[in-house]
Amino acid sequence: MASLTSPLRERLLRDEPLIAPGVYDAMSALLVETAGFDAAYLSGASIAYTQLGRPDVGLVSFDHVADVLRRIRERVSIPLIVDADTGWGGALNVQRVVQIFERAGANAIQLEDQSFPKRCGHLDGKEVVSASEMVEKLRAACDARQSRETLIVARTDARAVHGVSEALDRAALYIEAGADVLFVEALLSHEELRTCSQRLGGRVPLVANMVEGGRTPLLSAREAHEMGYKIVLAPGALVRVLVPTVRDFLRNLLEEGSTAGWSGRMLELDGLNAFLGTSELLKSAGGSGSNR
Repeated sequence: MASLTSPLRERLLRDEPLIAPGVYDAMSALLVETAGFDAAYLSGASIAYTQLGRPDVGLVSFDHVADVLRRIRERVSIPLIVDADTGWGGALNVQRVVQIFERAGANAIQLEDQSFPKRCGHLDGKEVVSASEMVEKLRAACDARQSRETLIVARTDARAVHGVSEALDRAALYIEAGADVLFVEALLSHEELRTCSQRLGGRVPLVANMVEGGRTPLLSAREAHEMGYKIVLAPGALVRVLVPTVRDFLRNLLEEGSTAGWSGRMLELDGLNAFLGTSELLKSAGGSGSNR
């Protein structure tokens, strides 16, 4: 396992926003790390998009996320915030999820109060469990972690189901249950974002979730920070860049029968091997030669 060079709790003490792009495999995480970001967000939605070719409607299993997390942690050292959906069950399930995700290299584990099967927080038709059930899950999560350096992120989706007042009431209860970070999903306006920050921001770090075309106004990291939000997620942005770019490339390849027209926008073999650290890897193993 790679060493953790920048503990997440320490990073959140800085007076600046933490931008965490969503990742879904080791390559995407490596791109985020080498771009200079201080953290990445292992997005359950992005795993569904890229590895299942399906929407975010609760199809990704616990074991699948754990496997992806292990592969990413083997390759990168930056802190990882991991989407654990609903915890895949009750308090006992949550305890197991926290224990396994923590051992696999998660620095923060996000749990939400949707009922199972969950769905993307910006889709219609969501339901939430009772606040008391979520409080029980959060307490179980806090008890299960081995290190206080592992943060528990509490997300509520109650805004879309019961309104903003209920969502903020739940969020306050989740802080009392031990949550280290708070994530109120799908707030609908700048006013709601400010209200959330004014009521809860002085107690724990807040998450602003920036979903292109989603329900929450799209803010820059600076704007979110000025409103009182510490963590700014871009959970599906890489996938939304990937799809149109690859579509254009494949259309051109089909029409032209060659990748030559895109050569200026692609890595050649040597460039890709340089990015992946092929030479260093082979030297460390005492090998030689090319990896084509």
